[in-house]
Amino acid sequence: MKNTIRLIGLVLIFSLLTLSLGGFLPALAEDEEIVEDVILDDLNQEEPETEEETDDPGSASYTARDAFIDDIIALGKELYDKADGKLQRAHYKGDIYVCKNFTVYVFRQTRDKYRMAEYPDKELKIPNNLPAKQCKPHAYGYCWEEIPASDGNPFEEAAQFLYDSKLSKEENHAMAEEFMKQAKKGDYFQMTGDYSGGKGAHSAIFISDYDPDTNTIRSMDSNRTGKRINGLRYGKVLFDSEMSIDEWIGFFCRKKCGATLYRLRDDIIFAE
Repeated sequence: MKNTIRLIGLVLIFSLLTLSLGGFLPALAEDEEIVEDVILDDLNQEEPETEEETDDPGSASYTARDAFIDDIIALGKELYDKADGKLQRAHYKGDIYVCKNFTVYVFRQTRDKYRMAEYPDKELKIPNNLPAKQCKPHAYGYCWEEIPASDGNPFEEAAQFLYDSKLSKEENHAMAEEFMKQAKKGDYFQMTGDYSGGKGAHSAIFISDYDPDTNTIRSMDSNRTGKRINGLRYGKVLFDSEMSIDEWIGFFCRKKCGATLYRLRDDIIFAE
């Protein structure tokens, strides 16, 4: 009997609570749906969820191509640290601190772990500079030989600037500026011009995207600056060198000069 009375009391209490809260808890209509909050764009349309790009090796968006670029940059940093600010011999054909030799060396030392998905059995190779006779009417050093991907070349021409004598200096500078703004991390940069350490061909690797906020880009290279000792050329190894694109433009935006950006293909994969 006591249990029955207690049960009736609990039912009455629950009913009273439901009635008292009814004014505060609006009921859902039969056809009303519960939906999650969404982010709307400026046109009041739902924005699709996208995975943010990242350089984090642990991220799902980190690719073999990213790893290849990071390996190249890491080896450049290792050579820079090893040089310890001291000039390195950059005179003979086999010296790795000659500008193009440096960029080729860091590529060849890291390439074995990678392939192209389209040509997985091909060892990757980096083209030589285009011979001087084939560069005319421009000066030697602004571009590479054209080697097809089927022969192992994993690079594509991303952009190119060639000085046009029919245009004004201002017009050429504007074109060179647009060219440099396309530079991205991992791009190989090939130019011919008059730079701080000499005249002629020079090679570098950009280790960051162009930064529009600072108008700068960061690079690594060798032998852009240096001097002769006992008749031999010695060059300085540079890493994380931040320069305005106007400084770069000043090197190659000259008559008969130019520059090219080479970028790794998107289909870089890990070698099996």
